[in-house]
Amino acid sequence: MSFGYNELLWFTFIFVDLGLAVFVFRVFKREGLFALIAINSILCNIQVLKTITLFGVTATLGNILYGSTFFATDILSEIYGKKEAQKGVFIGFYSLLFMVVTMQFALWFTPAKADFANPHMKVLFGLIPRIAVASTIAYIISQSHDVWAFHMWKHKTRGHFLWMRNNFSTMVSQGIDSAVFCTIAFLGVFPMNIFWQILLTTYLFKLIIAALDTPFIYLAVHLWKGSKSLTAETQKT
Repeated sequence: MSFGYNELLWFTFIFVDLGLAVFVFRVFKREGLFALIAINSILCNIQVLKTITLFGVTATLGNILYGSTFFATDILSEIYGKKEAQKGVFIGFYSLLFMVVTMQFALWFTPAKADFANPHMKVLFGLIPRIAVASTIAYIISQSHDVWAFHMWKHKTRGHFLWMRNNFSTMVSQGIDSAVFCTIAFLGVFPMNIFWQILLTTYLFKLIIAALDTPFIYLAVHLWKGSKSLTAETQKT
């Protein structure tokens, strides 16, 4: 197992993405998280088309951006409640659906003679329908489970141990997501040995991302409490 440029860039991207998620939440509150879910739901389904080598095995991109959608719904669950978290899930779903429909229309237009982008768009977005179907089904199942599990653990622990509900809900949900998504998206596309590599490494990498987002969710909650206290003090004066 080697650690090189891709691995360094991957870890850097995790911290940059989660840091930006906290920043967006700090500035725009729940609306920022809704926007982040919408944007990342689209971008991760484009990034997933690229395969890379991480730690000596074949993996796909998109896991980091997709992981931060779970991070966002967990913040929504923790601070704003189950209803708002579920709203975030549906915002991601409709964003992805809207992207798929609009980009298919873009591909149906006959390009001009001077056009250079259409062949590249066909390569990317021509594959999107299968990816999108896989992602949509996996997304709805896994994200809905994540919201349910987060609140189940919150109830069982009586609101204590944020790290537990954040990790337990996300790690199980990511397992569901990886199994459903990879089976629909990649079974028959890649040789079986590559398929199993992608499935197992996808889940393993998602586990790493889920673990690494723990301090960031504590930071987000801390900033929210600080902002809430400051607002209360301002109102008193």
